[in-house]
Amino acid sequence: MYDLLFKNAIVIDGTNQPAFAADVAIESGLIQVVDRSCSLQPDHAHQVVDAQDRLLTPGFVDIHTHYDGQVCWDKQVTPSAWHGVTTVIMGNCGVGFAPVRPGTEGDLVALMESVEDIPGTALHDGISWDWESFSEYLDVIDTPYTIDIGTQVPHVAVRHYVMGDRSYHKASIQDIEQMQTITRQALEDGALGFSTSRFYGHVDKSGKLIPGTNASAQEMCAIGEAFKGLDHGTIEIISDHLNSQEELDWIEHIIRTTGRPVTALATSGEGILWSLAAQLAADGFALRPQVGARPASILMTLEGTINPMRQHMAYREIQHLPVVERQRALLNPTFRHRVLTEAPILPRNKDAVRFMNDFEHIYVLDDQLSYEPTTADSIAAIADSQSQTPLEVIMDSLAAGKVLLVFFRGYNHDLEPQRKTIEDPLSVFGLSDGGAHCGVLVDASVPTYMLSYFARDRQRGPHISLPLVIHKMTQDTAQMYGLSDRGVISPGFKADLNLIDYADLKLLPPEMVYDLPAGGKRLIQKAQGYLMTVCAGEITYRDGEHTGAMPGRLIRGGR
Repeated sequence: MYDLLFKNAIVIDGTNQPAFAADVAIESGLIQVVDRSCSLQPDHAHQVVDAQDRLLTPGFVDIHTHYDGQVCWDKQVTPSAWHGVTTVIMGNCGVGFAPVRPGTEGDLVALMESVEDIPGTALHDGISWDWESFSEYLDVIDTPYTIDIGTQVPHVAVRHYVMGDRSYHKASIQDIEQMQTITRQALEDGALGFSTSRFYGHVDKSGKLIPGTNASAQEMCAIGEAFKGLDHGTIEIISDHLNSQEELDWIEHIIRTTGRPVTALATSGEGILWSLAAQLAADGFALRPQVGARPASILMTLEGTINPMRQHMAYREIQHLPVVERQRALLNPTFRHRVLTEAPILPRNKDAVRFMNDFEHIYVLDDQLSYEPTTADSIAAIADSQSQTPLEVIMDSLAAGKVLLVFFRGYNHDLEPQRKTIEDPLSVFGLSDGGAHCGVLVDASVPTYMLSYFARDRQRGPHISLPLVIHKMTQDTAQMYGLSDRGVISPGFKADLNLIDYADLKLLPPEMVYDLPAGGKRLIQKAQGYLMTVCAGEITYRDGEHTGAMPGRLIRGGR
């Protein structure tokens, strides 16, 4: 007897092949049969779901999340679990919470809060800190979840553990050797990889670059040697220097000497990173530029971490008030006059000044949730058409409870560059940042966005084929981290699945909630159209509601 049988499904199996009709039978957490004749008998299964020609896909594998702390209190791992994700990889961007020396936990919290915009109060209140080593951290988080989780050893935590207050400075030979040893042990204990940040936008609360940003090539190569002889482990790199030959030289050295794959965040489809990726692919190695569903952007709301009004003393005087009262104030003529006549208080960060005042790239997120706005949709254009100032339009929008979408790099009023990088066979899909940027982003919803917009609803350019979209979020991402047991609907593979009413699939509007520990806030975004999500053969969500099932587990590399 099968445990679960899907009858009459339209299967897109994750391999980038065309859809086909099939019955899919599950037993003991694995796919047992994929019957294209649709002739499996219902009385041979304990539970039967008539898919009625609805879409059946593998569960999505999200390789770029920051749930490192959240998994301590949220066993559903939301919002990712609401969007068909059945596996997440944490520990990205070089930040995380293990290893940690007793008494220094606050340092790692402060760095995570600064880099990833996760409320520090929530992290302090929600994390048990029942560990010191990375191995002990894995043991603590090895509990049931709705989805599977895997993690990487983060460079910042390793550096801070070894060097303490010196972690902002150059490492000695002895420091490097110790970091190499810790990384190797973490990989042997089950880490799925190692991550590092060399991105100048990642700074601590004092404005200093986070530890390891300028780590030497010697340090990086030594850490890379920790992967030698292992048959698992992926290296993730966030870097501002990927057009630098020196940077790419040590990346190539690690790949060729260890054979392990590397994924590096890429904001464009051009440059020597892509050329090197093609060269290495031809030689049988993997350097995968990691791309996202949208160019770099944030959402601005009255309740969010960032909004243009915070540059004005008039608003700062009322920002402690309830949202409804702040909205009312934005419509008050006296308040508006002050905002329009007072000199703004500019942030220290010049990039922040630029994108908060670049009104040609700030848009109202409309009821259609368009993430591909036109020139005419910008705050600047609306202001001009209504004979208002951009700030007046912003105040009207925020008073109406609207969300502002801000693109601050690489957006020229269409998503063609994004489509091309996603379709490139060299790229790997990521950058959801699930669990992070709580006050400015909710890109954990991008699986739904990719399916509904890029594969179906887009009008301003070509679609991405639905089989390719699903492949990029299932088999391809799973293979990036050596997870060869999932991401495909085929006998012997893990029974992680989504049953989707594709015609009804859509994103719901972002909303701010205060459900983190200590009342911390986060933007969330739900979806409709997911009829069922299955993890390890158990139905975890039905019509968007949690069933109570907790079949998800910690994935340990090499096990």
